[in-house]
Amino acid sequence: MGQLELIRDKAAMRQWTRSMKKLGFRVAFVPTMGYLHEGHLSLVREAKARADRVVVSIYVNPGQFAPGEDLSIYPRDLEGDLAKLEPIGVDAVFNPFDLYVRDQVGKDAELIASNAYGNGHETWVRVEKLEKPLCGVSRPTFFRGVATVVTKLFNIVEPDVAVFGKKDYQQFRVLCRMVRDLDFDIEMVGIPVVREQDGLAMSSRNVRLSPEERQKVSSGPKRKDENIGFFIIILSAGTWCLLFALKYYFRNDIHCFGVKALSISQSLRAAEESVTKGESDATVLIQQVRKTLAEAGGDIDYVEIAEQESLRPVTTLDSPVVLAVAVRFGNVRLLDNIEL
Repeated sequence: MGQLELIRDKAAMRQWTRSMKKLGFRVAFVPTMGYLHEGHLSLVREAKARADRVVVSIYVNPGQFAPGEDLSIYPRDLEGDLAKLEPIGVDAVFNPFDLYVRDQVGKDAELIASNAYGNGHETWVRVEKLEKPLCGVSRPTFFRGVATVVTKLFNIVEPDVAVFGKKDYQQFRVLCRMVRDLDFDIEMVGIPVVREQDGLAMSSRNVRLSPEERQKVSSGPKRKDENIGFFIIILSAGTWCLLFALKYYFRNDIHCFGVKALSISQSLRAAEESVTKGESDATVLIQQVRKTLAEAGGDIDYVEIAEQESLRPVTTLDSPVVLAVAVRFGNVRLLDNIEL
């Protein structure tokens, strides 16, 4: 296994790939924004299985963040990322300083918001229909930024195959359509969602969840005799405290203890089980998922069932579909999905 090469320059990256291809090697590419977790590493392993050489890009793309979004606090750890990639045989990491031409050094938000004339970046790639539903409703410039930066990366890295995770399901479908429509000679590979042991879909943003926002408190109701001491203490605190305690206690006695972020994967599994039992009404399944997320305290962006490639919403499950969810817990927006 050769030593991992860290490449910063666009021309040097392009030359590296071309030199590998001259030797007859097939090159696979895994684009990332860094702060790598096991989900990313699973993409790298898939890439290694499909090619002779593997390139991973690490670049937090300002073009996909709207003003006020979490670009400035997006987690970064280049040294840690390199330490994870080298042992599994990545050949090169492309970590450019900036992929956009600027009029002047300024805030990244100006890249998105400015309409002024100038010599800065002004060319964007749009997949006009697929970018509009789901995440495109609340993030109207997001897929423009994703499609543009991936186009730039494809033109720089020049891979034979590119591997993406399907956690960002709409992103994968948008990029597949872009590759088809713009005649990129690149094989697109999508890998199913990789989950943590507790079921939460792996994401670099998970690190920003507080323990309370992701914690599963319990899987069942409490026994009443376990809380006698609790009520004796509360009795001495006054009537209002007692009423609050009774409300809390019996709510959780009747219902299983709530989950927060973990409710996402649990609601998707429950919907999948309903489908296996014969449920085919999309509205029923969507309401089932929304109820679970709302009870867990989630701020729901969307819960939708759509045809897998066109992302058109469906009313009946009579063809391959995806059940896709976007929800906030605290200030963290999480995505998940399941193909049905």
